[in-house]
Amino acid sequence: APGGVSRNFNMAALAQLPQRDIVTATPWYDRPRKFTGPLLREVLAAAGAKGTVMKAIALNDYAVDIPVSDAMAFDVVVARFLDGQPMPRRERGPLFIIYPFDERAELRTQVYFTRCAWQLREIVLR
Repeated sequence: APGGVSRNFNMAALAQLPQRDIVTATPWYDRPRKFTGPLLREVLAAAGAKGTVMKAIALNDYAVDIPVSDAMAFDVVVARFLDGQPMPRRERGPLFIIYPFDERAELRTQVYFTRCAWQLREIVLR
């Protein structure tokens, strides 16, 4: 967050936001799966986030920059559930940023696959 301000969004806070389902094929599963969670843009709005680039940081310290414009242009979900079940860490949980690949063919590229951070720990805006 700019100026070192951070907003802590725990699972309970994420659960309070409207939830969206995306059913999509991904490179990580052998069939389309249903991902459920709040839209990334709604998480950012609820946190009062400002900035143009977000760094998504995973539990294993994997980090990837995601343009905030992605969250505005596409129905990107911060998935809390996979096929209706909470995701344990070994299943890429507890949170997984997922793009709607089956809805938008232009998203099915390495650029967007790389932006799908799993085991998401935090998002830092700048």
